[in-house]
Amino acid sequence: MIKVLLADDQRLVRAGFRALLDAQDDLEVVGEADDGEQAVARAAELRPDVVLMDIRMPRLDGLAATRRICADPELTAVRVVVLTTFELDEYVFEALRAGAAGFLVKDTEPGELLRAVRVAASGDALLSPGVTRRLIGEFAARSKEPSTARLDVLTEREREVLALVGLGLTNEDIARRLVVSPLTAKTHVSRTMVKLGVRDRAQLVVAAYESGLVRPGWLG
Repeated sequence: MIKVLLADDQRLVRAGFRALLDAQDDLEVVGEADDGEQAVARAAELRPDVVLMDIRMPRLDGLAATRRICADPELTAVRVVVLTTFELDEYVFEALRAGAAGFLVKDTEPGELLRAVRVAASGDALLSPGVTRRLIGEFAARSKEPSTARLDVLTEREREVLALVGLGLTNEDIARRLVVSPLTAKTHVSRTMVKLGVRDRAQLVVAAYESGLVRPGWLG
């Protein structure tokens, strides 16, 4: 059973999500929060597998709440999926940098929401190639000057894998591109995550852009 925490200041939105999620055999809403402070507290109390986190909430916004949850060493198993009104929300890149596993637009199809919760719970990132390039490319262009110093710990193959992750490729896509097995591709991705000290695949994407390994606007 995948446990879900809903964090949104609109009761109607929470009710809609709860009705959809609780109707599934493998999903259970274990709690709700109507502001960021409550979301952090309930995440610590309930230890959900996934938090659906609205960006704009009173007292503490979803970005700050995401940062607190993802920085807590006791909540490393909790995956945060941020909810936004617009796909290219300026806060989404910051949420990914803070440790969010991905994001969803609020008017997403019900089936896509269910898939997203399951994907996040499995440890994968919710970043399609097209959205990854547009979103992170746009905001990475406004961030600090790229530095490759962080990549010194990586082998040439690991840098290559990081660049492909940055473009939004799955392990299967990477395996085909590099002509290796999916298991080998997954091993390279896992080792790269460990060496860079990142929490999940979404943060690998951020690292690829921030280091300049993948350039905004470059489609590979």
